[in-house]
Amino acid sequence: MHEMTKGSNISLSSLSTDVGSAMVSLGWSSPTGEGDADVSVLLLASGGKVRSDADFYFYNNPVAPDGSVQLLGKAPTAGGSEDRITFDLTAIPSDVERIVVAASRDEGAGFGELDDVRISLADASGEGLLRYSVEDAGPVGALLFGEFYRRSGDWKFRAIGQGYGTGLAGLATDFGVDIDDAAEAESEPEASVETPVSVETAVVEAAAAVVERAAPEPAAAVPPQADPRPRTAKKKITLPKVAKKSLAENDAWRTARLFPAPALKSDRERETRATSVLLSVMAQVPEFGRRLTAGFGAPAGRMETFTEVTLPNGDSPRRPDGVIRVERAGKLWTALVETKTNGNALKQDQVQAYVDIAARRGYEAVITLSNDVELDGSPLVEVKTDGRRKNKVALWHLSWAEVTHQAQMLIRHEGVANGAHAWLLQELLHYLQHENSGCHGFQNMGPAWVPVRKGIDDETLCQGDERAVDVVESWERLVRQVCLRLGGELGQKVLPVQRARRGTDPQARRAALADRLCLDGKLDAELRIEGTPGVLALCADLRTGKLRTSIEIPAPEQGYPLTWAKRLVRQLDEAPADLHVETLVDGDVGGPRGTLERLRPEPADILPRNGAQITGFRLSLFRGMGHARGNAESGFIRSVDDSVDRFHTQVVVNLDRRAPRPRQPVVGAAVG
Repeated sequence: MHEMTKGSNISLSSLSTDVGSAMVSLGWSSPTGEGDADVSVLLLASGGKVRSDADFYFYNNPVAPDGSVQLLGKAPTAGGSEDRITFDLTAIPSDVERIVVAASRDEGAGFGELDDVRISLADASGEGLLRYSVEDAGPVGALLFGEFYRRSGDWKFRAIGQGYGTGLAGLATDFGVDIDDAAEAESEPEASVETPVSVETAVVEAAAAVVERAAPEPAAAVPPQADPRPRTAKKKITLPKVAKKSLAENDAWRTARLFPAPALKSDRERETRATSVLLSVMAQVPEFGRRLTAGFGAPAGRMETFTEVTLPNGDSPRRPDGVIRVERAGKLWTALVETKTNGNALKQDQVQAYVDIAARRGYEAVITLSNDVELDGSPLVEVKTDGRRKNKVALWHLSWAEVTHQAQMLIRHEGVANGAHAWLLQELLHYLQHENSGCHGFQNMGPAWVPVRKGIDDETLCQGDERAVDVVESWERLVRQVCLRLGGELGQKVLPVQRARRGTDPQARRAALADRLCLDGKLDAELRIEGTPGVLALCADLRTGKLRTSIEIPAPEQGYPLTWAKRLVRQLDEAPADLHVETLVDGDVGGPRGTLERLRPEPADILPRNGAQITGFRLSLFRGMGHARGNAESGFIRSVDDSVDRFHTQVVVNLDRRAPRPRQPVVGAAVG
């Protein structure tokens, strides 16, 4: 990987022959686990300015209509998290000369508070090409990481590392984006609220679109017309919040479904049905298909999907579960799909065979899809690549939990272009969540779970036991799935927290966690939920058989301790009576603690008697832990899901929240 320094530049064609589609990752880590930033992209014309506000892509305008830019959102990494952006450089309009990649922080925070601030670039096969680490970012609230620019028909990249003390607004204004006055935005709320449209109404108007090809070749990009006032996003269709009353005579009547699941009997039937259902919806719903394939190096173009494909392979032809093809400007991008359902594991020899076939035929990727969640440094299958072959084949993995998450985000929170597409996604989501589909995500803690739990009970589990590492990996997969599920339900970013002090080597970190599991019998994790005042901590104590969910909230900067205590008790009026409240004070000495039931009549009981300075409060709930390794009623996975859901809905949502971002931009970025 080419290491860059501030101000240096390099031609992309000198790094790879496959840079038509590129993945840019902006990353950072934080000692506290809470530091974060948001990426933004600006397309600049010859004058160094955006052609219109629509050329500014950020959290409220994440996708270019022509697919040339797509903000994929955050993904957990070994050292923290990364914000990922895909660029289809072949689709960038010809009058765009530069592409600026930046990020900004909220609430007066500066990039100097973060560690390992960096940008990296990978080609369409996923191979890392370059990396630039930003040194001494300082207290700036916005940072220009780098830019792509055209030279003699080629794309080059320049490392910049320039900070903006005026934050995102100052950066955007410098490049010609029109920033709305905040007061004006507040005085005209009707201009900044998306209007949800009932799926039932919209489907009637657009039902014919279901049988049409829904992913046509994008038209040639036309520079957006200047608008004297910033435009809001196009009206998009989401699921209605309240379902209409059913016309059924009784509860025994079942709604007719496009993708029925009850008749499935064998694993092969489940794999075949799940593959066909998913690929057909990907081809018919452009937003969904593009969202799933953009991170795999696919261009923005016309997508077609296939099943029951036979490919020659000597004397024994191979039959992958599916094929995805995307065409743009006469060029094809092809991926073979290998699917597993119902907890079945991917087979190394099968995946290796598909990688070899893809290399021989000039295909770009192999995509595996299963209930398992892939971890950094611990691939689900190991494959060998022939370095003598010119064509590089990328191996990517999707979990069914990720597919479900993306469908939820589109139809419940972000919206899609028309009612027929929303209905198709709703039917897909219903199928994936059906108990008989086999597409339920990670649902088994593995064969090491029971012996490790017994070894902890009888104190025979020793440090260095590989079974403890297996349990730690299963725990990490479960936590990532909890983040996907909760994020899809809330419509907010939910990520596992990785504190910088734990190191960035995933294998060494898991080995250390396994040693701790052997010593004290505990599995720990932390989740950062966008908009909440702290990090949600989760601890599974295998010795006591209890799960603890907790959150630490900082003490207010102003006011009196008694006022803080009374306000906290009022906020928790609907929280469970067995909620534990602990006062955090300076030093290692713990503060007063008690249940909410005891504190409601006497909030002052939570205040320290010695006058110690209060730094915050810790709220905790405890419940019994399931012991079975699966997802049954008595299973450990079910108990973790229930604990997180209960704590979030009954405790976290009642706390003072950080001001959430509006769904519509105050920056005038038109989506349509």
